This record gives sequence, structure tokens and C-alpha cells, in this order.
Amino acid sequence: MKKPIRTPLSAEQLDDARRLHDIYKLRVKESRSDPDKPVLTQTEVGERCEWKSPQSTVSQYMTGKVALNLEALVKLSQALDFEPYEVSPTLAAGIRRAPSSVDHTADAANSPIPEKSDVSDTEDDRYAFIPQYDAKAAAGLGSENPHVEIRSTLAFKREWLKVKGAKPDQLIVIYAEGESMWPTINDGDVLLVDRSRIEPVHGQVFVLAGSDGAIVKRLVQGPLGQWVLRSDNDDKEEYPDRYHLHSNGNEHRIIGKVIWRGGDL
Repeated sequence: MKKPIRTPLSAEQLDDARRLHDIYKLRVKESRSDPDKPVLTQTEVGERCEWKSPQSTVSQYMTGKVALNLEALVKLSQALDFEPYEVSPTLAAGIRRAPSSVDHTADAANSPIPEKSDVSDTEDDRYAFIPQYDAKAAAGLGSENPHVEIRSTLAFKREWLKVKGAKPDQLIVIYAEGESMWPTINDGDVLLVDRSRIEPVHGQVFVLAGSDGAIVKRLVQGPLGQWVLRSDNDDKEEYPDRYHLHSNGNEHRIIGKVIWRGGDL
């Protein structure tokens, strides 16, 4: 599959990388003050995040070669003990990380997002815990999800959800896969989906299910009232428009509207 030509990171994304690098340097300096412990390295940080290429992945995020996404930001916030908004206010809108006292063992690293049992009753009143599924919605040809499990939860501020007009019991968190919605949605992005919003709206992004699996597309209404499933990627040879035909046996059923992917859509 032909990959799109990626544009350079925005000024905002480069600022995120710089802030991440500054926090890393501070943690390295702190580690040097303890003679009984080894100096913190990029490899160790990447291993805490459970990345296959630990040093390379951390380096690419800190140097601005690759833009941070929400999942990477949360993992790094746990590994380096900072609040997500300290590095990326845009990506971190509406979420928080688990307490910094988390133990960096294999078991603890499996759940970087706070579970409901990890917070007090007072915090529980302030946050809604949205189930985080391992299902993927393809920003491409379609992703089959024959077996779906809940991985963890993401904690969203109830006040923020209220402003968005979203009810917690109607929300799910899934992942995007593919390049068709780039640059709006990147491969691997986390998507907050409101399942109560299943009526098509011109220009909005929805997750749909069809015979070819789950997809994420922008709905565009044509001049005759027909609905088109459109990719944001400019490569229309690779990602052509598709039609949302209610009368067709292969119609795509709207699962819900994407209301967040690390920042408002």
C-alpha cells in the first residue's frame, strides 16, 4: 500500500517534543543524584512503555521526528512521572494519568490508564471511566474485529463530557488503523466514540460497520441527498469516496460519532 507523503510536524507538535525532551533531561539529572541507582536512559524509558524498539521510539518522539499520539503520551507520562498536559495540552484535554506512585513492573505497565478501583470515591465523582476496547476502526479498507475485549479504561472529566453533550454510558474508546483519515486521524490514534449519535451529519466523522469490517470516515451529503463516506487523505486514487446506501445489502451501519481523538474534532 502506498504511504502518503507526510508533512513536517506543526509548531505545536514540535513544542510537545521539546517539552518531552526537557522533562526527560530533568529526570536524567535527578537519577544522577542517587549513586545507588543507574542513570536513566532512553532505552529504560522505552522499555517501561513496552515498545519493541525502546531507545529508537523514545528518541523519535523527543526529537520531533514522529508526532506524539495519545497512547504514547500516557505511557511516557507514567514512565517519566509527569502529567500529560505538561507535555501536550491538546492531546491531554479531558484526561489524567494514574498516580505517579505506580510500580514499573510488567504487571503494572499493562494498564497505564487508571482503573476505577485505583481512585477514591471523591475522584470517582469527578471522572467517568470509559471502557477502552481493543477493537480497531480502519482509516482505510476496513478492520474485522471477530473478538473484542476491554483492555482498560480512560478517565474523562465529567464536566468536560457535559460540555460536549456526551453521556458516559454511551461512550466507548477504540483505535484507528490505517492512513485514509490522515492528517485528521493517524494510524494508532485513540478515538472516543459516542454511540448515541447514529444519525448522519454533514462534515462529521463517524465509525461505521459493514461487511468489510469497521471503518472511520467523514460523512458528506451530496447534491441529491446521498451520503458519501469520504477519507481526509488527499490520495483519492488510494482512498476513493464510497457511498452509504441504506437500501444496499452491504450498507454501512453507523456505530457512533467520533467526538475526540486526543483533541476535539
